[in-house]
Amino acid sequence: MSAVRSLLRLQQLLSDDIALRLLRSDNAAVTVALLNEHLGGETHRRPAEELYELVDADLELLRDHIDLPQTAQYYCAAWRESGFLVRRPAAESRGETLELSPGALTAIRVFEQIAEPRPTVTESRLASIASQLNALAIETDPDTTRRLKLLEAQRSAIDERIAQVRRGESAVLETDRVLERAQDVISQAQDVPADFARVQARFEELNRSLRTAIIESEGSQRRVLDDVFRGVDLIDDSEEGRTFAAFAALVLDPTLGAAFEDDIDQVLSRPFSAHLNQADRRLLRRFFGALKERSAEIQDVITSFARGLRRYVQSQDYMRDRVLRSSIQEALAAGTRAAKYAKPYQQTGLTLDLSSVRMTSIGEICLHDPAELDASEPIAVEESDEIDLEALKAIVRLSEIDFDELIANVNAVLAEQESATVGDVLARFPATQGAASVIGLVSLAAGQGVVDAENVEIVRWTGNDYTGEHDVGRASELQVHRFTGRVE
Repeated sequence: MSAVRSLLRLQQLLSDDIALRLLRSDNAAVTVALLNEHLGGETHRRPAEELYELVDADLELLRDHIDLPQTAQYYCAAWRESGFLVRRPAAESRGETLELSPGALTAIRVFEQIAEPRPTVTESRLASIASQLNALAIETDPDTTRRLKLLEAQRSAIDERIAQVRRGESAVLETDRVLERAQDVISQAQDVPADFARVQARFEELNRSLRTAIIESEGSQRRVLDDVFRGVDLIDDSEEGRTFAAFAALVLDPTLGAAFEDDIDQVLSRPFSAHLNQADRRLLRRFFGALKERSAEIQDVITSFARGLRRYVQSQDYMRDRVLRSSIQEALAAGTRAAKYAKPYQQTGLTLDLSSVRMTSIGEICLHDPAELDASEPIAVEESDEIDLEALKAIVRLSEIDFDELIANVNAVLAEQESATVGDVLARFPATQGAASVIGLVSLAAGQGVVDAENVEIVRWTGNDYTGEHDVGRASELQVHRFTGRVE
């Protein structure tokens, strides 16, 4: 049973772990090479558009060696969906940034360790483990007598080493042993970016879990909501928050920082450092500065999450999400009950009107090319004639209905009788604009009169024929439109 349990656990790990997913992907080498090149160095976060441009340039070169038919934007989207990239909103613009996920950083380190294996069973690593175990034994011993003996033994060993140096009996470490210790330090330093990424991911997970607890704040979960209302900072007070606060305080200690950077300067000034490659020397030189920079980023994330959580509660936004959660649960429960009688693909007979906005891909957008609007032939200049006011009036009457004239005609007929139909008005005042006058009268009667849908009348007017002949008689049968009062 232990083998079966182990197998099931490992199978679950293969499907869930992002690092293993990257290592088992078809284009793992391409993915690791591109992501490590642009996000695995000193620049660990880039705007999305900038990353697309860089990857597109690399793809043009790589296509000579491997089949890569898609664009950089397509591959970055696939990496993001697979969990290799993390998308975050840009702080200084409306865009977004992309950075490596903790799993992707772990996979990259696996590739690097396989490509350039370094000995793990070394004197320096054993000495480091022994030193830490010794310090742990001393600091956790409740017996003060034994603690004093151990500390005095350490002091005696240090005094002896000081005496040997003064007598000239302590030789400088050999180059091979020095390089072994330096490589051990560099190996641990290379693991730090993945550690920071995991810390940030853990705080994001903690923020989501706290918001979920607030939405589900009923019974025992009510404590989370009450703590936020009392002003308790649940992010800082969490185990992760306290652990990181201690780490950040140590990194930001000016005394430790000065000593750390001084030690790095001295190490890199030694002759053995010439045997280190340029990337390792740069890593050591920028290591403490990178620690402070990433610590500040994580601290900003913690502060942002804490403020957002407090604002989420104080603004009562969680009440809206709680109602939405309740509605979703009711819908799921109703769907579960309905599943006994109806299949998910069964036709319902209901019609849903979609938005009239045409949904298209942003890829269809084309840049404006001013050259397309250049005139192929010189523009001819025409001499202007004198304006004929009567001709302009005639053009206006042809393009627009003269409602002022129609209103005056209707009111003139109504001054002589109580009501009048469209036919009555046309019998008294002929349609000067032809069919346009008839349409105008019908529109006025529909808006300010009454329509008798059960009776019809024949209206008559004169207009132009399609052959160009003028004053041709016209007639149409319409529902009775009656004016019953003065129109405006």
